Amino acid sequence: MFSWKKLGNLFNPTLSRPRAWMNEFAQCPTPFVLNDQVLRVYVACRPQRGTDLQYVSYPGYVDLARADLSRVEGISDRPLMPLGNPGAFDEFGIMPSSVVRKGDDVCAYYSGWTRMRSVPYTLAIGMAVSHDGGTTFTKVGEGPVVGLSLNEPYFVTGPVVRLIGEQWHMWYLTGRKWVLDEGKYEPVYQIARATSIDGIRWTRDGLPIIPTLAEDECQDIFSPFFLGGKWHAIFAWRRPSAAAGDYRLGYASSEDLDTWFRDDSQVGIGLSETGWDSRMMCYPQVIELDGRVLMFYCGNDFGREGFGIAELTAYSEVPRHAGHGR
Repeated sequence: MFSWKKLGNLFNPTLSRPRAWMNEFAQCPTPFVLNDQVLRVYVACRPQRGTDLQYVSYPGYVDLARADLSRVEGISDRPLMPLGNPGAFDEFGIMPSSVVRKGDDVCAYYSGWTRMRSVPYTLAIGMAVSHDGGTTFTKVGEGPVVGLSLNEPYFVTGPVVRLIGEQWHMWYLTGRKWVLDEGKYEPVYQIARATSIDGIRWTRDGLPIIPTLAEDECQDIFSPFFLGGKWHAIFAWRRPSAAAGDYRLGYASSEDLDTWFRDDSQVGIGLSETGWDSRMMCYPQVIELDGRVLMFYCGNDFGREGFGIAELTAYSEVPRHAGHGR
């Protein structure tokens, strides 16, 4: 059983509007230890809607003082990389959700999205590399490293990557179908896993790794971390509904990274009574920093008001009673 203390909403672009391309949203907050003084948080931000009432999404970062995470030390002057060319998988949005240091390079994995006609969008997973420590990035190619396939025909998105030993592991979201809800198509997606020997070529089968609690449940970013001799993961889930599709946080554990047992009663954190995370908690990312276990997450309206942090204050093992996906 976990117990978390919320540290508040640390960055809200709707209040400061620090950049023209960073007016709303700070989605998928992805912490990365930049150096001894700075914890960099990569985010996906948006300018105000265009005349067509559509959004685009740009990748950037917010630098926090490592000794005092409530203090913002800096904000990226420009997007980390340009959006894709017309017709590319990331033409309308780049949303980073995993940043991994490998030797002198920093590898960023992101969701690229483009608009569709029958359904709102499709997504695929891209990769970019930084040779200056994580400030500027160059895409490894114009296409995705994980895209649509025979068994995953709708979309793949939300990558969280860990380099464990010599093997790369990716937990991502695989689109299962689209459902019509109150005249609008809503996606259904679940967590799947892929592996790689180089971080570029991935092996996957697209099968969900944890069970759902209800028909057509949507599962979002899956953030594994090691604690107390086993693997744990916090993730978000919701119903595929425009009217009632607010994310909550769930929990799963594993001894071997292959079989995961779900038990949301252990997550130890919920919605606030009022404020920025009173209706939704989503896009969780867990990091161990200077002896602390911290969870970065977004709140209401899919992160429109930015991100906050919660700190783990207690953990105790409880008997397992939930089922598993694989």
